[in-house]
Amino acid sequence: MPSSFSGTYGMKPTWGLVPYTGIMPIEVFVDHTGPMTANVADNALLLEVIAGDDGYDPRIRAPKVHEYTKALGQGIKGMKIGIVREGFEQPGAEPAVNESVREAAKKLASLGATVEEISIPAHNLAGAVWMPIGTEGMTQTMMFGDGYGLSRPDLYSTTLMKAHRGWRGQADSLSETTKMMLLFGTYINNTFGPRYYGKALNISRRISAAYDAALAKFDLLLMPTTPMKATPLPAPNAAREEIIGRAFEMISNTAPFDITHHPAMSIPCGMVDGLPVGLMLIGKHFDEPTIYRAAHAFEQSGDWKKM
Repeated sequence: MPSSFSGTYGMKPTWGLVPYTGIMPIEVFVDHTGPMTANVADNALLLEVIAGDDGYDPRIRAPKVHEYTKALGQGIKGMKIGIVREGFEQPGAEPAVNESVREAAKKLASLGATVEEISIPAHNLAGAVWMPIGTEGMTQTMMFGDGYGLSRPDLYSTTLMKAHRGWRGQADSLSETTKMMLLFGTYINNTFGPRYYGKALNISRRISAAYDAALAKFDLLLMPTTPMKATPLPAPNAAREEIIGRAFEMISNTAPFDITHHPAMSIPCGMVDGLPVGLMLIGKHFDEPTIYRAAHAFEQSGDWKKM
């Protein structure tokens, strides 16, 4: 993570809260857009501005919009937060990162929240469910669909579609990860058709229900945003395996909520080897205010760089 991103607060709102209009889709079911700011107050204010139906994006279906800035300063006394054990057990997880996030959980407890470790086994299955959706969806929508695909009452940027179509003439310049996803998605579709995409999307409802069951007992869920601190960029001559591995090793805790559509926010909570560590808070659908309450209380409790 570049130093310019140190201290960034990133909110991935509930799917269908913020219009995607004007942004080139990657895969419609997993695409989210939300604010990334230097502090919680600016984040909440920006979400107030961009949330809600714009009349174009078919993702927007009865969104529950709030005055998010009113959540600031309310404190978290009595709030219940579940520490998801599986979020700390991901491949490549660094002990120092896990420890930093657990210390942040203790800080939340000291601010009045009840913090308890829980288990959600479905969290470890979510990556496998995400893969067919992300791979086949990206191939059909972003690549063969010239960035937009078909069959949606969207606002199509035809100039962007025309420009993006040019990738066919310079496919060698695509990133290694894009090449891999494109080849894999094409192979799956040619060999099996899109039924695995459909099966994965159906199963995603079970994954979502597992988180919902936990959120019926807790106000928020907590885990590291990424299992490790920022890793060095691969060298220009790095092997394809290293490049692809580096690209995907970071998303094991975040990808699940792309397919379950829960809101999730990354909050800086410490430094390891001079690099920031992120704490992720996950809330109920359209309950961004509770996330902002906890994020703001944590932010105001001290300098995260010294935690």
